[in-house]
Amino acid sequence: MFRVNYLGGDMPTFALNFSRPGGQVIAQYYNFLRLGRDGYRRVQQTCRDVATSLAARIDELGPFRLLTDGSELPVFAFTVAPGAAFSVFDVSAALREEGWLAPASTFPGHREDIEALRIVVRNGFSHDLADLLLDDLRRVLPRLASRTGTGRGREAASFAHGAGPPAGADGR
Repeated sequence: MFRVNYLGGDMPTFALNFSRPGGQVIAQYYNFLRLGRDGYRRVQQTCRDVATSLAARIDELGPFRLLTDGSELPVFAFTVAPGAAFSVFDVSAALREEGWLAPASTFPGHREDIEALRIVVRNGFSHDLADLLLDDLRRVLPRLASRTGTGRGREAASFAHGAGPPAGADGR
């Protein structure tokens, strides 16, 4: 059995790290055939455009530092600037309260000192949705910045990977 630091949580697995069934590959192949090269390029370019725009606007907010900007893949990561009154785990929890899933985690071994949030832009994540995410992020920042306590730490990154609630969590 392997133990993997995945999205900041310790995930036991018997499989090779991140091995997946082939269904997603077949679905991508179907999309490529259906859309053609130009259509597939257009979809991916739109995702990258949304990612780079959203990353730039998050960077402009002030308390964040980009690790990547979404220009190569439609995904980007960012950290909280040093000295902020909150952690990436606090931001993740606050966005979850607003209905967004922006996972916060530590990097894997030998760089566990880096804590980051990750945003993945998929087909259908439009500029309008990016605007809504940014609005919600702007709305939670004053509350996070006014914290006097330490907030959430790395322990907040762990979560159950499909294991269900812990014993007693359901009130029984």
